[in-house]
Formats: sequence, C-alpha cells, structure tokens
Amino acid sequence: MTLTKIVGGFCGALLVFLLGAWAAEGIYHVGGGHGDEEQAYSIEVPETGGEEVEEEEGPTFEEAFEVADAGAGERVFGKCRACHQLEDGANAVGPYLYGVVGREIGAADGYSAYSGALSEQADVWTPENLNAFLEDPRGWAPGTSMSFNGLASVEERANLIAYLDQTDG
Repeated sequence: MTLTKIVGGFCGALLVFLLGAWAAEGIYHVGGGHGDEEQAYSIEVPETGGEEVEEEEGPTFEEAFEVADAGAGERVFGKCRACHQLEDGANAVGPYLYGVVGREIGAADGYSAYSGALSEQADVWTPENLNAFLEDPRGWAPGTSMSFNGLASVEERANLIAYLDQTDG
C-alpha cells in the first residue's frame, strides 16, 4: 500500500508540473510559430547618404614611444611574465626578453621552440616590429606559437617596449 501511495504521489507531482508548464507556455509564448508574428514597433531611421563618420585616432606609435614611461612599461610586463623572463638566458614557455629590442628575431640563446612565422616577417626586433607584433601577434605573424591576444593600447605597447629596451643597459 505504501508503494502505491509513493508512486501515486510522483505521478500527481508530474501531472501538476506538466500542466503548469503547459499553462505557462500558453500565457507567455508569443506567436505560435506559424508566421503570424508581428513587429511590436518600428523605428524609422533616415538615410545618411553614405557619409562616413571619422573616428578620433589616438597618437601614433612614434609619438607614444617618444614620451614612453619605462616605469609604466614594467607594470605592463606583468602580462608577459607568465611566459617570459627578463634574465639573460632564462627561457621559460617563451624566450627570455633581456635585450630583445635590437636582437635578431629567433635568436634567443637556448630557445629552440620558435615558429617559422616570426622570421618570415622581419629580421630584427625593432621598436616598430615589436609594436606591430604586440598589437596583434597572430595577425602580424600568422602561425606564431604565441597565444597572447595582444595589447590594444598604443601607449601600453610603447611603455612596454621602452621598458624592454632599457633592460640590457
């Protein structure tokens, strides 16, 4: 008898649940999916005639690099620290960055996991090449093994490159 009551209780609860779901669907569902839906309101937008709006652009890399702050670049380097070291010859997941500004691309001693994509783009890590690479690593060197998404701010890139430039004296 107890087993019958338990099964009856579960069946009753299921019935209440299904009826509640059916009622809620009827109350809150908009349209029946038969193409009879109508737009509630429309906002008329006048034609602009193809005029393009000019976006404000920030400073160029050269302007930002002239006034770059190596102290601020040290804080930005925190994003790089997970994969790179600053000590000479201390390779980690990525190559060491001691003296990277002016160094040949793919020439970090003891690091052999370079992808060929970097050396196809340039020969030397100039500030301009570093800027382009740090802005969008996979866009500048398609096929690179660096998984970092890049730094969007030109000021952050300039500060970081200034900091990296002063690491080797």
